[in-house]
Amino acid sequence: MRTYLVVIDETDEARIALRFAARRAAKTGGAVEILALVAQAEFVQWGAVQAAMEEEARLRAEALVAQAAGSLIEETGLRPSITVRQGDPIAAVKAVLHEQPEIAALVLGAAASGTPGKLIAHFAGAEAGQLPCPLMVIPGSLSDEALDRLS
Repeated sequence: MRTYLVVIDETDEARIALRFAARRAAKTGGAVEILALVAQAEFVQWGAVQAAMEEEARLRAEALVAQAAGSLIEETGLRPSITVRQGDPIAAVKAVLHEQPEIAALVLGAAASGTPGKLIAHFAGAEAGQLPCPLMVIPGSLSDEALDRLS
């Protein structure tokens, strides 16, 4: 089955990437894998404080993914797979791509203005030719109607 991997966070461009991937998956009989990334807390001298900070970040990411998944189910009827990873975002995306060979495309959203984010800069840069699947960069300036038409 064709699976679209979308990295989700609290940005508008992540919402746009998810909408595109969901519409594309629905039209092609595919699936959506949502990846939420949890940044590892900087070292804190007291381990309990660091653990509490990391747990709070993880809970926030899980709530974000649950909300995104709910919207996706409501709009398209697709039930996404959900993965939450902690640590370096680039390493986390690479790991998911390596672990799940059924992923047909990595779908990332680009901000409507400004420089590209860390993931787009990395995966569309020097390593673009080494990806195990196509990279789809969805412009953040697209309206919902344009996304629906293009997907």
